[in-house]
Amino acid sequence: MRKILATTAIAAVALMALSGCSTRTATDTGDGAAAGFAEDSVIGVALPSKTSENWVLAGGLFEDGLAEAGYEGDVQYAGASTTVKDQQDQISAMVTNGAKVIIIGAADGGQLATQVQSARDAGAIVIAYDRLILNTEAVDYYVAYDNFKVGELQGQALLDGLAAKKAEGPYNIELFSGSSDDANSAVFFNGAMSILQPKIDDGTLVVGSGQTDIKQTATAGWKAENAQSRMDALLTSSYSDKTLDGVLSPNDTLARAVITSVKAAGKDIPVVTGQDSEAESVKSIMAGEQYSTINKDTRVLVAQAIDMVNVLQKGDTPEVNDTESYDNGKITVPAFLLPPVIVTKDNAAEAYANDPTLSPLTK
Repeated sequence: MRKILATTAIAAVALMALSGCSTRTATDTGDGAAAGFAEDSVIGVALPSKTSENWVLAGGLFEDGLAEAGYEGDVQYAGASTTVKDQQDQISAMVTNGAKVIIIGAADGGQLATQVQSARDAGAIVIAYDRLILNTEAVDYYVAYDNFKVGELQGQALLDGLAAKKAEGPYNIELFSGSSDDANSAVFFNGAMSILQPKIDDGTLVVGSGQTDIKQTATAGWKAENAQSRMDALLTSSYSDKTLDGVLSPNDTLARAVITSVKAAGKDIPVVTGQDSEAESVKSIMAGEQYSTINKDTRVLVAQAIDMVNVLQKGDTPEVNDTESYDNGKITVPAFLLPPVIVTKDNAAEAYANDPTLSPLTK
């Protein structure tokens, strides 16, 4: 889906406006929110179900941040059992309620085209948050961490962890990816495989199960129980008589599920990657179990989204730093990308030094 330079950084922000880009600007005076709006306007935030602590944190940060900025924030979570339908209905209600900007962390980025088009028709600006919204021209901006880089960091962390544990290969590994209804899953996986595939090809890495296609590695709903069940099956089918050296896990929840499975099987814990800096995984890293995670500070990402709203409120055009990478099937969505940081036991104290929740866990 995308390929970007690994040097993207917060400081590398550049204001770019390409011909043919669908982004609306302050000069589009016939387009409602694009021409600016009242300081106390409704700003909608539609988030998926509370599947990770980062989504929960994001909701609270949006509520507080929008209120502090003077807006009427409408922050909604989709339910766990009817996630997509709930989010569709919530976005439609935000449109009806006159939201000037709607920030969407998509439950399923491929099933929101009708709702975001309705938002566009009503004059609202749509910002895709963390997850890209697919197959529609009615997405104005994308704000996220550099997700391809996340995958690259995970792939390199797996190699580094394996080398630290055993000087030479071959190493037996397994691959896990996220939920197939999350557009980020493929980006994470492709980033990781850009690092790992050459090592698979030359025999340094051996995928014991032979399952290397993303459809085989997917974890429905990002649910821990699905990852644990698959790991149980892989251990039984492929590792009864050999050692599992490493596991590519796309996030912390699944990493802990993999570790739980391995422990239950009475096997040594392999090198396991993660993402999201969840508190339980930081504890696990400090205890020498999970090898790595990715720090994507939710506070910074939410602040960037709210900053975009502030710029739009004044009738100006938000800054972006990538206008080429995020093709959603209809348009290339202008993006503001933040740089992720790999975290292992060695740099955890430094990485979380300014995080009041995670810093104490590294002492």
